Amino acid sequence: MKVKTELPEVFDSFADARQQGFLAMKELKDSGKGVVGQFCTYTPQEIFMAADLVTVGLCSTSDETIKEAEKVLPANLCPLIKSSYGFAITDKCPYMYFSDLIVGETTCDGKKKMYELLGETKNVHILELPHKQDTPEAKALWRAEIVRLKERVEKDFDIEITDEKLREAIHKRNMERRLLKEFYELSTMTPPPMTGQRQLQVLFGSQFKFNWEDKVAEIQHAIDSVRTAYENGERTVSEDAPRILVTGCPMGGVTEKVVKVIEDAGAVVVAYENCTGAKQMDRQCKEDGDPITNIADHYIQIGCSVMTPNPNRMELLDRLCQQFSVDGVVEMTLQACHTYAVEAYSIRRHLHEKGIPYLQLETDYGTADIGQLATRAGAFVEML
Repeated sequence: MKVKTELPEVFDSFADARQQGFLAMKELKDSGKGVVGQFCTYTPQEIFMAADLVTVGLCSTSDETIKEAEKVLPANLCPLIKSSYGFAITDKCPYMYFSDLIVGETTCDGKKKMYELLGETKNVHILELPHKQDTPEAKALWRAEIVRLKERVEKDFDIEITDEKLREAIHKRNMERRLLKEFYELSTMTPPPMTGQRQLQVLFGSQFKFNWEDKVAEIQHAIDSVRTAYENGERTVSEDAPRILVTGCPMGGVTEKVVKVIEDAGAVVVAYENCTGAKQMDRQCKEDGDPITNIADHYIQIGCSVMTPNPNRMELLDRLCQQFSVDGVVEMTLQACHTYAVEAYSIRRHLHEKGIPYLQLETDYGTADIGQLATRAGAFVEML
């Protein structure tokens, strides 16, 4: 059996996607394309796809601009909010700069107030997200918010979004979700065919590929390449490596340090139950019937900690733990992210009842705590 330390070069395309995307975005703008920037998994991309617009996740995973943000925002605020605002006011995020419309959402109080300030300099639309998922009132409110977003996009970009265009967009997004799910489910194999860092490169990097046809072709190529390498006996992960599921706040950028310390300690991250991973790819949007209702029903079921109660997160977590045969769960929470921090207690208790070891790591977008994270991750992996 051949032992390799690197997987096919196809991963490099996704690793470089965010940086190269800056140039691609400028070219799209120069060609006259409209751009919508968004922050959250609850933002229904089908609306923008149906309007033939480009969508992009806005910069928010670095401490580069936090110092500037703290001149306005309190220092003891979630780093994601401070980073987002800092990139906006410093024009250091090309995606923010090129966005014709920025879509925010009421997932937390800090974001809501930050969006007020952001609206003073940017064209911002706020989605009012209900914090319950199963009441008729919440579903009606959310559907009305999807309609309001559709009308705002039609007005701002002078375009009609028909039901036919929405159905086509739902079909395309379903295909993309299905392929990304097929990709990360490769790690159900023992040993997994890739490290968690490699898996995250594709999941995070795919957000910065703006040509849909090229993107789905590259994801399919990544699946085929990894599978072929595995069938040829190539292995990058030890069969004995403890299998870890990562849950909690969204990952990407600096927070990839959490995955690195886990894998440096000898374990392997096989699955992500967060907004960078399974939360947005696990389910398909219904394609038959009223497209607006289908989109609303699909997105409101995302199991984010802002929902109360939040049974969908527990259900997905249980299913992934079983499917990926995990030996332990690591939850990453960002400092001052109150909903995830409070819900961490429920997650810990839930997993304890099922006999699954659990570790919570709180961090920010700096690198000063890497030594501390490595010590705690090392002790956890050694215990497994």
